[in-house]
Amino acid sequence: MTKRLKFGGREAILIIENAGLIVIGISTVIAGIQEVARMISVREVSLADLLLLFIYLEVIAMVGIYMESHKLPVRLPIYIAIVALARYVIIDVKEMDAWRVLAVAGGILLLSFAVLVIRYGHVNFPYADLTPRRAKTTSDEEDSAK
Repeated sequence: MTKRLKFGGREAILIIENAGLIVIGISTVIAGIQEVARMISVREVSLADLLLLFIYLEVIAMVGIYMESHKLPVRLPIYIAIVALARYVIIDVKEMDAWRVLAVAGGILLLSFAVLVIRYGHVNFPYADLTPRRAKTTSDEEDSAK
């Protein structure tokens, strides 16, 4: 009974997780389409518009990676944050005072440093294989006997 309950709980969480990812993916696609429609209606494409579309693309990629591997790549949200801060500076640079520009630039620098630290850690201190070991089947035993 306990095993069935655990299995049912895992299945329910997986269904909710996938439903949430589908909602996020569809919402991101709709937002991207709305942005393209806005660019067409005003007949102008700015760098800020392109960066926003890039953010949408990165969110869709993150959803795809998570659906496929059930693991959230830590660096991808950091890349999205860097692009979002760059877009913020591009859009509001005329209204920003020097301290705010420096603060946002410092945030970008800090996030970039975090990416370097995470990448260094992944290269020099790789994760142990966290996939659960499956029970040996007879074909596995035959393969190891050869």
